[in-house]
Amino acid sequence: MLVLGPLGFAAPWLLAALIALPVLWVILRAMPPAPRRIVFPGVALLAGLADRAPVATRTPWWLLLIRLAAVAALILAFAGPVWRPVVQAPADGPLLVVMDAGFAAAPDWAARQTRAEAALTQAAAAGRPAALLLADGRDGQEALAFRPGDAWLSGLRGAQPQPWATRLPADPVAALADAPQGALSTLWLTDGTDHANRAAWLAALNDRGPVTVVPPARPLRTLSLAGGETPSLTLHATDDAAPAVQAIGPDPQGIERALASLTPGDAVTRDGLRLRPVAIDLPPELRNRITRFQVEAEAHAGAVVLADDRVRRRKVALVGDPLAEGQQLLAQTHYLRQALAPTTDLVEGTLGDVLDTAPDVIVLADQVQLAETAELTDWVGQGGLLIRFAGPRMAGYDRLSDEPLLPVALRQGGRDIGGALSWGDPRGLAAFPEDGPFAGLAIPGDVTVRAQLMAQPAPDLAGKTLAALSDNTPLVTRDRLGQGQVVLIHVTANAEWSSLPLSGLFLQMMERLVATARLSPTDAAHQDRAQPFWTPEIVLDGFGRPSEAQGLSPVPAADLAQGPGPDRPAGIYAAGERRQALNAGGPFVLADWPGATVEAASTTPGRDLRGALLAAAVLLMALDAVGSAWLARGRVRGAAAAALMALMLLPGPQAQAQELDPQLMQAASEVALAYVVTGDARIDSASQQGLAGLSQALRSRTSVEPGAPIGVDLDRDDLSLLTFLYWPITEAQPAPGPRAYLRLNAFLRSGGMILFDTRDGDIAGVGGPDMSQALRRLAAPLDIPPLAPVPDDHVLTRTFYLLEDFPGRWQGNPVWVEAPTTTAQAEAGVPFRQLNDGVSPVVIGGNSWSEAWALDENGYAAYPIGQGWEGDRQREMAVRFGVNLIMYVLTGNYKSDQVHVPALLDRLATEERLAP
Repeated sequence: MLVLGPLGFAAPWLLAALIALPVLWVILRAMPPAPRRIVFPGVALLAGLADRAPVATRTPWWLLLIRLAAVAALILAFAGPVWRPVVQAPADGPLLVVMDAGFAAAPDWAARQTRAEAALTQAAAAGRPAALLLADGRDGQEALAFRPGDAWLSGLRGAQPQPWATRLPADPVAALADAPQGALSTLWLTDGTDHANRAAWLAALNDRGPVTVVPPARPLRTLSLAGGETPSLTLHATDDAAPAVQAIGPDPQGIERALASLTPGDAVTRDGLRLRPVAIDLPPELRNRITRFQVEAEAHAGAVVLADDRVRRRKVALVGDPLAEGQQLLAQTHYLRQALAPTTDLVEGTLGDVLDTAPDVIVLADQVQLAETAELTDWVGQGGLLIRFAGPRMAGYDRLSDEPLLPVALRQGGRDIGGALSWGDPRGLAAFPEDGPFAGLAIPGDVTVRAQLMAQPAPDLAGKTLAALSDNTPLVTRDRLGQGQVVLIHVTANAEWSSLPLSGLFLQMMERLVATARLSPTDAAHQDRAQPFWTPEIVLDGFGRPSEAQGLSPVPAADLAQGPGPDRPAGIYAAGERRQALNAGGPFVLADWPGATVEAASTTPGRDLRGALLAAAVLLMALDAVGSAWLARGRVRGAAAAALMALMLLPGPQAQAQELDPQLMQAASEVALAYVVTGDARIDSASQQGLAGLSQALRSRTSVEPGAPIGVDLDRDDLSLLTFLYWPITEAQPAPGPRAYLRLNAFLRSGGMILFDTRDGDIAGVGGPDMSQALRRLAAPLDIPPLAPVPDDHVLTRTFYLLEDFPGRWQGNPVWVEAPTTTAQAEAGVPFRQLNDGVSPVVIGGNSWSEAWALDENGYAAYPIGQGWEGDRQREMAVRFGVNLIMYVLTGNYKSDQVHVPALLDRLATEERLAP
């Protein structure tokens, strides 16, 4: 490629043809050879005559300039001019294309593939071996293979970004061991972020040859879940933009959509990035339906934060003994309030009051003999979580065996382990089961239990035990009830029976229990027996699109803590009753490129100028034709027409405007029905459905097989190809332009019909002096003949069906057509109209026929009409009127002419008898 400043040429050798321009100038200006002079006496008779059309002996300079400019434009166009081309340094050694393939490369992935494909294709054309390295962490430690560049194209086209950060092989020296001899040219398509082994790879590639780095074309924005007691998000960006964060989840109908839009806060600059906090300030009912948060207009996994147990805030209701609230530190609900307030929405009150708030969890602190037991049982059966704490009141209740809503049967009276009258010491806690909700929690050595409420031995007691003391007596038990669950903690919620409420373990245990609320029995029973392993349920692809996990193995908890990777993509992972999100987004570090050539971020492929130069050549040739015609004093109008035809060859909106609408052409071939587009979406939809229903009736009942109905823009579309036009009248409908009315009048005079429908049941009297203002405003410029109600013997009443009325969605209203010329009018000299074979060019009414004809996509009536059988009959009569109307348009007064057939036959017979 030859580059001259900002202009480049793909075929510069064609520019040599420009040398011929001076020669062409001389040839065009050359005089013809001098004629031989022969004396002819008769020429004397022509002396003194003037030539009325002299021929120029030389071509004018301006016409020569136009012709030479046209030739020059053609030469330049064929030379392949490109404005600001991307020129790569010439190289003859091997080529390595490195593509960052993490989630940060997803926003402009298609452009990256195009650039890499162009580089590999050029290397194949030059005979250079090439290698492709997709930095997605899936390649092993094998050496890169160098092959012809086009051998990598199929794999490149099928490559996709991954839902984790870019990863390069650990050892660049081993990966480049099979590189051919010669300087290695590297094209690195980076995502702009730093990652492991990048610096080592850059140093190794710089040592082997030139490295060209192509930075991302778009700024990078990622989203992460911030820690703390109140869940929130953090937006990380390389620019100052602050796009909204969409909270996405199922709506009440189960359709996933954006439920809310969160606005980022003020930015803080850190290490070249703009950090903005995003508060999740949403009602609990709405927040608990959210499945993911996504940065608006960003399509990569780093812009998505999947919602797990850390995001959902449960509504927890505390029901305790109000008499004990005077002593704050001794109250049953004090420690519960301290443990649950940071991570839940608390509601306190009586049981009847909190049930009305629809909580997810209800906590009863030493409560028995409840008046609302039936309502509480129904609430648990529908999915609620009931957590009960034991206490002196429950231990002293004499009918404890009859107490409902307990997971296990209890012994009356408590067990005093470490009291003054007991022989034993306080008991510690046994290790939590690995398949329970408390798996993995560390048990402090100072947590002891001095008293507890004992469970009756039973065969299923071990399966209901979630936590136990060191002597294997149950401390926390649970049972299922319908869709919900009942949990009993066999000690008090304060420090009266144990030191558990004074420890951080109590807070963790309550958080784990609350997190299991609203889980179905199937979900809760799906325990991962190989804990601490996490099973993927939902995973993201590199573009941030969620899908069900398939073919993935459980991930150890230690690996999950390292973030997303090839064997653990970003997604939702489950372990027992817990759900944890593995998100790809978060803080990142911008990369630097010492020793490499970094292309400007705004560099784009050059603009091809061939089309513009060819268009200029055509334009110059048209000007040459006009100039030549003017010089010849010929028909300038014909030359101008030729120039206009040449201009029509140029691309642009004018050329497109000359083309016929293919939809209208198809409508003409299929006798499709048309309606006027009013701009009101509901009215236009009713028109389309109505004409579709009428078309279906015509196909099933007559020999007419119309195509799909079309909408017509009166200011733009040609009406000459149409036969029937349905025009619903609306108050807000703008009047068409003057050209539209010219087309409408031509349409009416050429055999077309317009059905005006005011859709108001004729409450405005469309045919009288009180005609609706909207109809009068829209129809005033039209050439409409005098109107009259349809007479009983009008051909419209018998073209196909015999009708007495013309109902639509409304009925009992007059329909107006062209008034016939009476005998009195004929005698008075009123001209007799017989356009269109006597077919009325307009039909006006207000019965809302389109809604009566309308069918939905399933073939059912789209709008109600009347009641019962009477409504069905009215709809059938409306369809019959539509069939009669279309047959009237297509056949004219054929039915009316049949009435006169007997009289004509009698007249012919009489004439035959009288004939000699």
